[in-house]
Amino acid sequence: MESNQSLPREGYIQNGNIRLFYRDIGKGEPLIIIHGGPEFDHTYLLPDMDRLSDDYRLIYYDQRGRGKSHGELIPDDISIGKYIEDLECVRKFLQVSSIAVLGHSWGGHVAMQYALHHPKCVSHMILLNTAPASYEDAIAMRKGILNKRSAYEEQLQAIAAGKEYKDGDPETVAGFFMTVYGTTFKNPEHLKRLNLRFTKEEVLRGRLVENKVMEGLYETKGFTIIPSLKQLHSPTLIIHGSNDFIPVECSTHIAEVIPGAHLKIIEGSGHFSYIDAPGEVRSAINKFFNTAR
Repeated sequence: MESNQSLPREGYIQNGNIRLFYRDIGKGEPLIIIHGGPEFDHTYLLPDMDRLSDDYRLIYYDQRGRGKSHGELIPDDISIGKYIEDLECVRKFLQVSSIAVLGHSWGGHVAMQYALHHPKCVSHMILLNTAPASYEDAIAMRKGILNKRSAYEEQLQAIAAGKEYKDGDPETVAGFFMTVYGTTFKNPEHLKRLNLRFTKEEVLRGRLVENKVMEGLYETKGFTIIPSLKQLHSPTLIIHGSNDFIPVECSTHIAEVIPGAHLKIIEGSGHFSYIDAPGEVRSAINKFFNTAR
């Protein structure tokens, strides 16, 4: 069932030399949606995530250097610290003392980092198919991706070695991602709902953003925020698909240390559970807000 909410409200939030694009739709409990990637923007979440706008006010935003967010892309400004600063800017724009956040994939990692730096500003945290919280779990994630795509490995390697892919041809890059992500959907037909659209400039900028931000995170041996997560006290829901290429242990390690965190495993669902298990995702989120007041 599609959302029947009114048209979204769109605009920009200024943070220094960066203008962050935001999209605001729905009514009810405000919920900041943090997209994955980090080479993507919020549009891949649409229209399926908008189903939640029947019950919640959803505030999407494009992370710096992505989508419709504007400003000079300075490599030294691509860091987890800047991502935290941008999310804090979005919260202040909403003029609320604390906010519920929902992070998908890489967005889950951003949500955790933000909560660690601004614990009093997070009323609720939802980690949806979240990216790992440590170097070791990032290695497990990469192995999981390779295992899922093994049947297509020769094809994918050929694409990645080609000039079109290296030059950032949008159709070629989208095809590569769709092949990889197609391995994680419960229903292969649902892959068509994954909205991956790029320009060549966005592809090349996205690669720069991902390489730069990962330097101090998953590319650093020994990196982990897992012990620090014990400090968090905001109600936390972690949703993980049993067919996700990110091993369930990555979410388990997070759930085990955040006090009171609830881990919901959706059987048969993959990395995009909001697409292939929308009813179960909505039910889990509604129950979470109804009980975690």
